[in-house]
Amino acid sequence: MWFSSGNVKQILFMLTLTLLISACQPNSQQPLQRHLQTAGGAYAADISEDTRFSVVSSTVRGIDLWDIEKNQIIYNWSQQQDNSDNLVLLLDMSANNSHVMSANSKAFALWNMKTGQSEGYWQVRESTIRDIAVANNGRYVLIGKSNGVVVHLTLATGRRLEFLGHQEKINSVDMLPNGRVAISGGNDFVAYVWDTQSGQVIYRFNHPTRVSKVALDSKGRFAFTADSRKNANIWDLKTGKLISKLHYTQRQEIFSSVRFSPDGKTLLTGSPSRKVSVWDIATGKRLHEWFVPPKDKKRASGAVVYSVAYGDKIQNQQVIYTLSSSGYLEKWLIQQ
Repeated sequence: MWFSSGNVKQILFMLTLTLLISACQPNSQQPLQRHLQTAGGAYAADISEDTRFSVVSSTVRGIDLWDIEKNQIIYNWSQQQDNSDNLVLLLDMSANNSHVMSANSKAFALWNMKTGQSEGYWQVRESTIRDIAVANNGRYVLIGKSNGVVVHLTLATGRRLEFLGHQEKINSVDMLPNGRVAISGGNDFVAYVWDTQSGQVIYRFNHPTRVSKVALDSKGRFAFTADSRKNANIWDLKTGKLISKLHYTQRQEIFSSVRFSPDGKTLLTGSPSRKVSVWDIATGKRLHEWFVPPKDKKRASGAVVYSVAYGDKIQNQQVIYTLSSSGYLEKWLIQQ
């Protein structure tokens, strides 16, 4: 069979496109495992750094702490969810698996993962809560508010430091496991890295639009900042210099969850549109992307990816965990 030069070019283009598409997918579009953690859908969720635990908020059961390996509930915390106005929309687990912090728009609570007991419930009088973070052993908590203030609390002593660098409402906050360095981003187009003991700014990262997501590497190597348009950056946390910008062709890409790999080579992200991506930190290139299944496969429904995490490798293949608003915890296998 003879091919014209035009046909040959078209065939080569299709082969190249197929290879590129397949290179950006996990080994299978179906997860290795899929466990339902709440039948009514989740309103907030987090996976622990070591993927041993997950925590999920729902209207059906309140807050459940799960043992992932055993696929069973360890504790149920429903005290903060008495009615729809009290629905927990924010959850954060400490890096050392000691505590879970939960919050609605007006109050937050701290839960001990070892005993299952509540260690306190606090109401916020001024403004509303936009995002939260908790340090190891529940020693410090961080609260980003709609009035532009970020509050760093030492719970044992009641010490309160207010970071006043932002001019508009806060969208995202994070904190190192030791609680000494925080990052915050808001509608004023700025992300700040700052010292939680003095309140002094360490780095200022400017964006052309509102900063929608920030995150710190738990080992203190990197910072992540993303805005509402087309800028998502990875920074060197020791020098403040830009390492890379994430490369994507869409008009915009919004991130709902971020996790740096233990080896410092890749970044894992989840989005409100079911998309999960693995990025190369050094270059900003997307290495893999796929979509978590919706809650109901028979209907065209979405799912917010609330949390993503790196599991242990299986025969040199990376294991990824995702937890979304569908209420499912899913385990994926990525070819390296």
